[in-house]
Amino acid sequence: MLQQRLSPLQARIDAALDRFLPGAGTAPERLHAAMRYAVLAPGKRIRPVLTYATGEALGVDLALLDAPAAAVELIHAYSLIHDALPAMDDDDLRRGRPTCHREFDEATAILAGDALQALAFGVLLDASTAPLGADTRLEMVRTLADASGSAGMAGGQALDLAAVGHKLTLEELENVHKHKTGALIRASVRLGFLAGGAHDDALGERLERYATCIGLAFQVQDDILDVEGETAVIGKPQGSDAGLDKPTYPDLLGMAGAKETARALCDEAVTCLAPLGDAAGTLALIAEYIVKRDR
Repeated sequence: MLQQRLSPLQARIDAALDRFLPGAGTAPERLHAAMRYAVLAPGKRIRPVLTYATGEALGVDLALLDAPAAAVELIHAYSLIHDALPAMDDDDLRRGRPTCHREFDEATAILAGDALQALAFGVLLDASTAPLGADTRLEMVRTLADASGSAGMAGGQALDLAAVGHKLTLEELENVHKHKTGALIRASVRLGFLAGGAHDDALGERLERYATCIGLAFQVQDDILDVEGETAVIGKPQGSDAGLDKPTYPDLLGMAGAKETARALCDEAVTCLAPLGDAAGTLALIAEYIVKRDR
């Protein structure tokens, strides 16, 4: 059921990303090839699908959602490139294949990440790619900037690096992941909400809580898979968090407690969608998928 709903949206975002990215044969060729390698790698596309699904639930034409959906995935791809660098997590595998700096080189990978971040904002600001009102596009830029910077994803990565080798409380660990993983997931949902006009503040708050819950659940499940998953399935080295001595939910709560937490977060997320009724069916299925996925 979920895959039937996701497949058309995943195909749509892949086509949009291919359209917005510079061609591989365009100079500088190596940089553009690295950008395309990182972005078009097989992936779940959860963040852009959340943008589409939120907009769909509010009656927004999918064509209006292509640019914001692509922008959030471009930011995500840039973050994966930089997170995998030797100065960060020093990963050799991401999304089931060599990381960008292994496939190309470290300097090219850094530049590819930088360029993808810039491209994300360019896509949102270009009226030809984002046929929305100027005020809406500006608010989308603000949303994505806040989610990407020191108050969001980048700040979360800094907190994550600082936590290596330390014991954190549950509250401290949640704070790390509300920034590192959750900020971009919340932005993905908000971009769809903004495309729908963002008129209902109460609904906006419920969607914000939905996104907060699934963002935390996503990280809890990632931590579970780092212990129980297989490298060939999850697409990155199993046990990499333990190898880096990172604090995780299973460490703090035990495996059973971590699984209970993920389920509780999923249930709360689905409850938040009640005012949207059947229109939020895809969003509810995504919440379920996040805690049941094996990769």
